[in-house]
Amino acid sequence: MGPVPNTSANSRRTIAFLIVVVVHVVLLYGFNAGLSHVIVEKVFGPMETQIIEETKEEEERPPPPPPKMETPPPFVPPPDITIDMAPVENTTAIQVTTNVRPVEAPPPPTAARRIVTVPPKADNRRGGLSQPEYPPSEKRAEHTGTVYLSILVLENGRVGEAKVQTSSGFPKLDDAAVAEAKRNWRLSPGTEDGKAVQMWVTVPVVFKLE
Repeated sequence: MGPVPNTSANSRRTIAFLIVVVVHVVLLYGFNAGLSHVIVEKVFGPMETQIIEETKEEEERPPPPPPKMETPPPFVPPPDITIDMAPVENTTAIQVTTNVRPVEAPPPPTAARRIVTVPPKADNRRGGLSQPEYPPSEKRAEHTGTVYLSILVLENGRVGEAKVQTSSGFPKLDDAAVAEAKRNWRLSPGTEDGKAVQMWVTVPVVFKLE
């Protein structure tokens, strides 16, 4: 008899062939179904993709449209208006009554009354204007002269004040005249309208050798 064929080996080959066929079929299907992308990610990892946009040149913007010019309304001349300015009569009568008393005329100015003044004078009954004593030294020196005294005569006729108005040139003669006037002179007082008042008068005193 001839050799018996090995059926187990043939069956293994057949199974292996079928497996290879099935694997090819699955791979083809997977490529077609998008499994190839999954397999690529598993094998090569995730891949980054960048989309580069093409720069487009900015299109030139068109210029803005010109502004609209409003058309002015047609000119309409104003109507002629005539205003009659008639005078307005004032029908209100205004009566002004003044109650002013007449001003009496001032009395005519009277003439200024003249005051009658009487100057003082020597009262001889009371001693009058006695002559001062001649200073001996001045007599020996033969000094002579006239001194004018300004005296204030009081209401009682006495001399209230005496001072030299014009000197005789010799002080001792002047002092003798002042002392005599204050000490001994008596006068009738000066009066104004008959009333005794104080009054200044000038009296000369003469010193001369006999």
